[in-house]
Amino acid sequence: MSLPLVIEAADLAQQLNNPNLLIIDLSDEETYNSGHIPGAVRVDTSRLMLGSGPVPNKLPTAAQLSDLFSELGLTEETHVVTYDNQMGPWAGRMIWTLNLLGHERCSFLNGQLKAWTNAGLTLETTANIPTEVPFRATINTDYLADIAFIKQHLRDSHNVIWDARSGDEYRGAKIVNAQKGGHIPGARLYEWTQVMISTDDTRLRPANEIQAELDRMGISTDKEVITHCQTHRRSGLTYLVAKHLGFKKVRCYDGSWFEWGNQPDTPVEQ
Repeated sequence: MSLPLVIEAADLAQQLNNPNLLIIDLSDEETYNSGHIPGAVRVDTSRLMLGSGPVPNKLPTAAQLSDLFSELGLTEETHVVTYDNQMGPWAGRMIWTLNLLGHERCSFLNGQLKAWTNAGLTLETTANIPTEVPFRATINTDYLADIAFIKQHLRDSHNVIWDARSGDEYRGAKIVNAQKGGHIPGARLYEWTQVMISTDDTRLRPANEIQAELDRMGISTDKEVITHCQTHRRSGLTYLVAKHLGFKKVRCYDGSWFEWGNQPDTPVEQ
């Protein structure tokens, strides 16, 4: 089975009977129970975060990820399709998580569940339980950026930081769970919702339109991108979009502003 990174609802519908397909619904439990894509398995979004320590939104441990993907029955042949009910950020973060474990057989449902229902496709309400298969997670740190990495590359012309937050957060006018506001020096602002047609139609805009705007911001495909937001939720979507556009080197700063904005020695611009 060979599916694109961004898949349309009608194309996914043709694959529902494929035994190697795993559809992951990252919606809240109430939404999942009210109707989901046939065969979809719900994963609580908390499973994509460490959940403890001073920065609980960071990547889970290898042991935590081993448990999660063993429960989901992930194998090398599995093709994972993700969606959520928050316009795509958790679905993107799941794909990032899979990628850093070396799993590239992933797709992102374009437009999320609304695109499925708008296409006239049916839902089910029966909960699905996958068959467990042992999985051992090994984390590829090439997909990660931390404070040390960012500081080391702040003046590197081959790297660019994509800040996916709002303009007010970027400028420091709005501070969320942090001791200081603003942005990482040199970071370029391109808010995560700009990649969508609209907040009502959350399908991605044409790739060439997004890339033209990113180019004007200095976020070009010849650079290594580090993307972040407040807790690496919204930047889950910008990671997915960067991969969709053909960026070869994309890292996520999973600590995001929750970590950077609470450190006494991290530089800030406003």
